[in-house]
Amino acid sequence: MATQTKMKALHYDGPFKVSVKEIDLPKIQHPDDVIIKVTTACICGSDLHMYQGRTAAENGLVFGHENMGIVTETGSGVTLLKKGDRIVLPFNVADGRCRNCEEGRTAFCTGVNPGFAGGAYGYVAMGPYQGGQAQYLRVPFADFNALILPPGTEHEADFALLADIFPTGWHGLELSGFKPGESVAVFGAGPVGLMAAYSATLRGASNVFVVDQVKERLDAAKKIGCIPINFTQGNPVDQIIEKNGGMVDRAVDAVGYQAVDKSGKTEQPNVVLDQLIHVTRPTGGLGIPGLYVPSDPGAPDAQSGKGQILISFGKLFEKGLKLGTGQCNVKAYNRYLRDLIVSGRAKPSFVVSHEVGIDEAPDAYDKFDRRVDGYTKVLLHPNGPLS
Repeated sequence: MATQTKMKALHYDGPFKVSVKEIDLPKIQHPDDVIIKVTTACICGSDLHMYQGRTAAENGLVFGHENMGIVTETGSGVTLLKKGDRIVLPFNVADGRCRNCEEGRTAFCTGVNPGFAGGAYGYVAMGPYQGGQAQYLRVPFADFNALILPPGTEHEADFALLADIFPTGWHGLELSGFKPGESVAVFGAGPVGLMAAYSATLRGASNVFVVDQVKERLDAAKKIGCIPINFTQGNPVDQIIEKNGGMVDRAVDAVGYQAVDKSGKTEQPNVVLDQLIHVTRPTGGLGIPGLYVPSDPGAPDAQSGKGQILISFGKLFEKGLKLGTGQCNVKAYNRYLRDLIVSGRAKPSFVVSHEVGIDEAPDAYDKFDRRVDGYTKVLLHPNGPLS
């Protein structure tokens, strides 16, 4: 029988263009590598930044930083994983050896991506790691990076979210300094925002406000016990303060640099950051997992294009607010969130709107980008349905 040498992978062809192409199968390149057969890869809102041409992504990049699958091959240095293991991978590629990794800050690994702190699969400027929107994937430093899952196909959609959005939402809350019983405002009801709000309810928040303009997203927030706030119907800061009887204790920015003004259409990169400052009580905390970039080719003004964003820093200082920023150190949370899923205490897959095969991925990108047909979180099954 002929040995398979090619596989299908989603290929970036330039702004608003992706296609499925046949490329070479990945190979073991280092004793610490494994190869997985990808069972599920998610399409992320962060992928849309590249898809829209808002980054320096080059043609030919294979997207996909939220990946899980079955180990098919192991390098000679791998000791904790074996063929047939079901694993989910943090979107962070980390070596487990550098100072930041030793301190648990795997999103800022200094050993995997020369000149940067942090690596990831299938993402611009995040190192030479092919993404998992493909049938197979090479996993570097696999013993360190992989999280082993119970065998079978149970909880597949929930476990897939451990690669990024569930830990990232939890991390946003953690960055804010949240304590049980406090009130929280989450700006953005995309998948990460909904996960931040869900994490707040799991962790015992008194009130959770979720700000967005998309009805389906606000409805999803209401279903998990949160208070929806439509920012096109009035200043969200005023709406939250009125409903909460005062400012909130913590606020989370799950929007990032493509925030829009009250019209819901025109980009205004500073608007959410400024609203966080004004909605949070003195000495409260802000968590900012929403993506901000040092350079944005499509920014609405020259300053924002250089990642320089005007905010009310005087008010931030006057109120003594603490803020935390940055990508999520997925390994700090994923084991515990996995166990919440296994025990039945958490079911984050309520955010999943569509599951598609790899040949349908270009259409899914188009619809996700245009926010039509209820597209919010898309799971891609590159090797076909799990059954």
